[in-house]
Amino acid sequence: MSVSGSHPDDLHVRRLGTVPYRDALAIQAALQARRQADEIPDTLLLLEHPPVYTRGRRSLDGELALGEDFYRARGIEIVPTDRGGRVTYHGPGQLVGYPIMRIGDVIAHLRTIEAAIAAALAEHSIEARSRRDEGIDYTGVWVEDRKIASIGVHVSRGVSTHGFAVNVTNDLTPFQWIVPCGLSGVEMTSVENELGRPPTGGFDGFAENVARCFREAQARTRDRTSRGASPQSVTRLRGCDPKNHPTGTRASEPDRGLGIA
Repeated sequence: MSVSGSHPDDLHVRRLGTVPYRDALAIQAALQARRQADEIPDTLLLLEHPPVYTRGRRSLDGELALGEDFYRARGIEIVPTDRGGRVTYHGPGQLVGYPIMRIGDVIAHLRTIEAAIAAALAEHSIEARSRRDEGIDYTGVWVEDRKIASIGVHVSRGVSTHGFAVNVTNDLTPFQWIVPCGLSGVEMTSVENELGRPPTGGFDGFAENVARCFREAQARTRDRTSRGASPQSVTRLRGCDPKNHPTGTRASEPDRGLGIA
């Protein structure tokens, strides 16, 4: 199937519910191949994972210091993966986003993700920031010195997989059992932790905000590139307007055209 009839800047957003991590890897690989062949447009998958630690390409053995038996006894799977970054945790109540997109600049892609998450948090009166100037280990989104979102991507033949994880209402305890993102002593936080309550609109409402803000951040990156500005210096958004993108961000039904079961 060709997408020649679709606008080249379309972003399809798909909500998948809870998906085991290894199954999500298979879904991403299938969609990446179809995006490389231009059979589908850029696609953002939004989902949750059962409890799992994932180890990026730069992970070190000491980051899972308590041993695999300790983690598995608590129902947490351990999976190596080809994304960038180090070890992190995924679990219920955490919003995971996988942009399967054709990109030309990996750093600009990271900045776009950071900007979108910061914008979504701003809509809930949480002021967040990037710490990109402090080095690669600080990639992600932070509230003061507390980390609220982790980012790690992989690019093959110009198409990205993996992406981001935003702590929304998830239990933060499993982060205390590892060295999250290779940063000893880092404090992890969540939307619920910062607000003292779940976000207005709940988990689903926050997911819709992230989808909307991701679309807007992506559009701003394209605009900067088309005007010859540096695509790596994405301006942090202070919230995003749902009227700007009234369609395409609330697709909760299975998309059989993308081969998603």
